[in-house]
Amino acid sequence: MKNDELPAMLQGRLPARRVLLRGAALLSLTAAAGCWSADRAGTPTKTPAASPPPAPGPPAGRPRNSAAYRLRPMTGYGPQRELPARPAVRKAPILKMADSERRMVLTFDDGPDPRYTPGILKTLRRYDVRAMFFVCGEMAEANPDLMRRMADDGHTVGNHTWSHPQLTLLSRSAIRRQIERTSDVVDDLVGEPPRWFRAPYGAWNRATFQLGSEFGMEPLAWTVDTLDWREPGTGTIVRRVLDGAGPGVVVLSHDAGGDRSQSVQALRTYLPRLLDAGYHFSAPRSMAV
Repeated sequence: MKNDELPAMLQGRLPARRVLLRGAALLSLTAAAGCWSADRAGTPTKTPAASPPPAPGPPAGRPRNSAAYRLRPMTGYGPQRELPARPAVRKAPILKMADSERRMVLTFDDGPDPRYTPGILKTLRRYDVRAMFFVCGEMAEANPDLMRRMADDGHTVGNHTWSHPQLTLLSRSAIRRQIERTSDVVDDLVGEPPRWFRAPYGAWNRATFQLGSEFGMEPLAWTVDTLDWREPGTGTIVRRVLDGAGPGVVVLSHDAGGDRSQSVQALRTYLPRLLDAGYHFSAPRSMAV
């Protein structure tokens, strides 16, 4: 209200009703001025609303990996984690890949181990070959850089349980914890959950097949066992791989769990020989690949 209007009303020069209406109009304009501002002359623009608080990051204790969070939706952890579609529950593991070409699959169990896994990765990269690594969760968690290197090089990462127990001696709930915890770590570190599962010692039962399927994984065993964990000598490992080579063959070796220097050296020997013989190598991410 203007300063000279109140005295005028008191002196009777302005009707009371007119003063009240004018005062209400002034109050209305004052309130509107607080909600509107001009971004250019003559154009009222609404004042932007306050920005919402930033979305919370991953829970404390979870490893931060930009690639992992970029590749999958952040739907939370535990029961909310997005899993691959469930495959059918099998009654036996897959022993050989269906392939009519000269294509084989190289697999390495129990790692990653900073003493031996880098040497295997180096040889695979040298020959531009992709392999499968069935990792143990506790080893994966302890060596996140090797896990990311596997993924960056295009290798397939599978689930080999958390601590490598014989699953057929465990309760169903204990088997679930071994599988789920490892899948969570793999998902966090490489950006997607594993789609393949291998039971330690090749010990399978109904629960392992059912739970593997529940977590979106196919059970993969092997065609050729190099028995490299017995440390039979580099030459023996090489001979077993070359003798067992064939279309769709899955070769089992190890990159952890003991002295695996023979396994590292054997790969350097048999891989170029198999390539020269016309074999190719794949790292299937699922049965559809």
